[in-house]
Amino acid sequence: ALVLVSVERLAAGRSRRGQRQKTPNPPPANLLDAVEAAGGSVERIERLAPIEVPRWISARARLHGVKLDADAMGSLASAVGSDTERIEQEIKKLGAYAGDASVTAADVRALVSGAIEADVFELTQAVVRKDTRTAMATLERLLTDGNAVQQILALLLWQFRVLLFASAMRSNADAERMAKAIRSSPYAIQRATAFARRVTRADVLRAYEAIYAADQVIKTGRAESDVAALSLCVLDLCGVANADLRDMLLV
Repeated sequence: ALVLVSVERLAAGRSRRGQRQKTPNPPPANLLDAVEAAGGSVERIERLAPIEVPRWISARARLHGVKLDADAMGSLASAVGSDTERIEQEIKKLGAYAGDASVTAADVRALVSGAIEADVFELTQAVVRKDTRTAMATLERLLTDGNAVQQILALLLWQFRVLLFASAMRSNADAERMAKAIRSSPYAIQRATAFARRVTRADVLRAYEAIYAADQVIKTGRAESDVAALSLCVLDLCGVANADLRDMLLV
């Protein structure tokens, strides 16, 4: 057999034999050690808890010279959750739009993606409390803002699904897992926890039936109008008598 040997490697090998080999430094145990070994530093930033979001928004708005009224702050918190980068972006956008004026909840609804979810969450809160006046006022606002009936129904169904998952939450880790399971955010799960305690599994199943009935009544043209069907659905969820759309499906 013919063996080819690199002259350069052979010479290098001979020179190393006369040298004492140095023991290499052990590799960093983890990313934190690697950063510190390179002369850097790591700052740990925890995810904002739901209760901290409004305070964070208020502080960032003051920093950027943006005035937010209380309703606008609540709407923005509900729309963006604990995403600090998005909070920063939305505050700058709202500030550029409002100028020297105060940002209102209507501005948030018009400019911030996800604001409809905040309004539907408010609607869900109202029906869970059986607060018919607030529920109907919120529904009217959603419709006045141009939101489609089917979109409101779909989001209402999703909010009850969130309530069902939130009722089983025992820790922040649970919120993370549940958020992934239903493609939501941990903020949405944690935000719903307080109201989830008022809702039983039977309540959620009953809400599913009411929303499904409204959807079928609309699709089959059995209601006077889509808005009328949605309004009856909300009244039914609030516990108002003679608003059950399931009766129409039996005709």
